[in-house]
Amino acid sequence: MPKEKRKRHGAADSSPYTKPSGKTATANGASSAATNIFRMNKDLGQHVLKNPGIASAIVEKAKLKQSDQVLEVGPGTGNLTVLILRKAKSVTAVEMDPRMAAELTKRVQGTPEGKRLKVMLGDVIKTELPYFDVCISNTPYQISSPLVFKLLSLPTPPRTCILMFQREFAMRLFAKPGDKLYSRLSVNVQFWAKVSHIMKVGKNNFNPPPQVESNVVRIEPKHPRPQIAYEEWDGLLRICFVRKNKTLRASFLGTTAVVDMLAGNYKLWCAQNDIPVDDSPLDGAEADGMDLDMSVDQKDEEDEWNGFSDPEDPDDEVPDFFKQATKRTKGAGKKNRGRVTQLVKEKIRKVLEDDTQLADKRARLCDENDFLSLLAAFNSAGLHFS
Repeated sequence: MPKEKRKRHGAADSSPYTKPSGKTATANGASSAATNIFRMNKDLGQHVLKNPGIASAIVEKAKLKQSDQVLEVGPGTGNLTVLILRKAKSVTAVEMDPRMAAELTKRVQGTPEGKRLKVMLGDVIKTELPYFDVCISNTPYQISSPLVFKLLSLPTPPRTCILMFQREFAMRLFAKPGDKLYSRLSVNVQFWAKVSHIMKVGKNNFNPPPQVESNVVRIEPKHPRPQIAYEEWDGLLRICFVRKNKTLRASFLGTTAVVDMLAGNYKLWCAQNDIPVDDSPLDGAEADGMDLDMSVDQKDEEDEWNGFSDPEDPDDEVPDFFKQATKRTKGAGKKNRGRVTQLVKEKIRKVLEDDTQLADKRARLCDENDFLSLLAAFNSAGLHFS
């Protein structure tokens, strides 16, 4: 979202506070001062949900029990919080802005609900969270992806999450193979959880209105969890979806960085399992045969390689492992590749063409079962992604 324009020093409205409007109450009983005394910090994605009907619908969709402990991310002035407190045992609200945290605390101070509210000041992504049964959030858009994966990776994941996101991000969460918005995010989230769409929310339901429309989704982590290491699964998907419109053969065999990374992992795996390997340099004739099998469009791909990050997710952070893999292979020439690289290249070809027969399929058309088959075949061949 665009950053707020800076005003000249000494301008009349340079204070973080502005005068409240003449109205004194909103439909859900909150004072208008609660939504108007602040100049909203757009860098923190502050857009207060002002429609009480939407707020009530979100809380109803959470199907809260009287025994539930709820985590709310980005409570703002508390329009959702006060409704949650009426239905749940307790609420832990994580807020970045001290002004908002103070306003929320003041709003419930002296009420029975106030004793059941705990406000935590800080970044939810970096904060150690207490146990909770349900998460409800009008999510700041810039932490959408990190928040989803933090919730799914918790030792004891919540029963359900009711989360509001920017519309395009929400649609990526439940996109299916072949859809335009189908991505690594879609596969990852749907592998670890059941995702369903709840409602659309127009921009005019917020104060101030954002520049994009929003959607509310329900995410229900699977119980029990799939017994697969997340780093392995996500590592495979990163390679497949860097170019989701290209064939899997191109993704794995059309890029030296991928082949070299898998070769490095293979040598480590062999060392851990006491398997001898011959990594002597190739002679001239063998080295000539080590050139990547690339068609014209695959050669274009090699030139476009920009690492393992997801080009569709501007907030995607590449794990240290993949950063090291890219650094390790940068500028590597044929003279640095030995017989292990040749062996790994043949293993990759066998997995794609013989074992899974997915070499000519494109990632955007592959489903969960295709990726599971790929991961199982690679691991069986001693090739790992973490």
